[in-house]
Amino acid sequence: MRIGVFGCGYVGLVTGACLAEIGNDVIAVDVSADRVSMLNAGQPPIYEPGLEAMLRNNLSTGRLRFSLSAAECVQHSEVIFIAVGTPTGADGSADLSSVSAVAGVLGEHLRADTLVVVKSTVPVGTTRQVQQIIQQSLDGREVPFEVAFNPEFLKEGAALQDFQRPDRIVIGVDGLPAERTLRALYAPYNRNHEKLIVMDIASAELTKYAANAMLATRISFMNELAAIADQLGADIEQVRIGIGSDPRIGYAFLYAGAGFGGSCFPKDLQALAHSARTAGVETHILQSVQEVNASQKRKIYQYLEQHFAGDLEGKTVAIWGLAFKPETDDIREAPSRVLMEQLWSAGARVQAFDPQAMPAIQACYAPRLASGELRLCEQAYAALEGADALVVVTEWKSFWSPDFQRIQATLRHPVLVDGRNIYDPGLVARAGLVHYAVGRGLQYEQSPPVRRAG
Repeated sequence: MRIGVFGCGYVGLVTGACLAEIGNDVIAVDVSADRVSMLNAGQPPIYEPGLEAMLRNNLSTGRLRFSLSAAECVQHSEVIFIAVGTPTGADGSADLSSVSAVAGVLGEHLRADTLVVVKSTVPVGTTRQVQQIIQQSLDGREVPFEVAFNPEFLKEGAALQDFQRPDRIVIGVDGLPAERTLRALYAPYNRNHEKLIVMDIASAELTKYAANAMLATRISFMNELAAIADQLGADIEQVRIGIGSDPRIGYAFLYAGAGFGGSCFPKDLQALAHSARTAGVETHILQSVQEVNASQKRKIYQYLEQHFAGDLEGKTVAIWGLAFKPETDDIREAPSRVLMEQLWSAGARVQAFDPQAMPAIQACYAPRLASGELRLCEQAYAALEGADALVVVTEWKSFWSPDFQRIQATLRHPVLVDGRNIYDPGLVARAGLVHYAVGRGLQYEQSPPVRRAG
């Protein structure tokens, strides 16, 4: 098929590359000339495992190209995806200005029967608004078109696999013509068993928000349980195994830690809560999920504050992991940023390492780098030199099996804060390190002389 994609951010770029990979002819449009130039040179502006190789492969075959011309894209395409950003507005609502702008442009340039598919995460009713804007922008011309909503369920760090081997493909449509088109488009991903879930447009729009809200709720629930475990001397990791073994619950998203971040969960929770308030519905659970997560991001600092008796002035803290999760360079809403801001407010310095996110941190915190409050290190162990404590914030695989003896010998104070519960407390304690973890109070009692956290 001839496919158009508006927006070359995370979702649009993955969508365009994956659809080109299975033989479609794809043009992707962006408003940034620098981004389009980079992409046509085979250089993705984001880090996602496997994306650069897929991008270069499909550029070389001519199945994928990037353009600044909306007219070229519209005239080329029989299916057009809207995959632009919907950032959080000042009132918590989703900012739909980019979606509306694309809809207006589509109406100006549509000349043939086209299916317009909204893939951006948007509040219920937005796809209808897109339809209305396109119709108005046609300015009286009789050009047939349809609209549909097709949410993405991509995990950063595993986006290509999620797109190419989906567990479900949700489409919201008005009738059979749009359904048939999307069935044909997604047929290569739908051969093993039926994965397509067809519903009305409003239900599909709400499904996307509901999925992210449910996952975020599980994370905040476990973090709240972790706080209870710390105070009662229980081990949240054992609790996780105990409840996750129940098939009604399962193990996914039951990990206590430093809180969730990224571009989806925080933004989508706020947008869903705003939509509910607008509709006159109170959202007690959604509000609590956000409050628990905000509190959890401050928890790691509290461990340091406890250990150093509230005096972090002049201390240097090493941080391993700056991205909000492994296998991405995304630092949006990252727990590391909250921790660093708290440390700087207390008069501490930060020495940090991350396998992918340091360019983003460098761009975000240039003044802190210039002042010496932040130093980015080329290697993980280099961040320990002259540091008073180590905090692991992101669970990159390269951090899972460190040399604890080396950590203990390098740090000024043998303090390790495990913000993702990836280490065995007993093993850490035997290396002579004071170990703080999230909700693992029982382990501290079993492994003296480790100090009790909580």
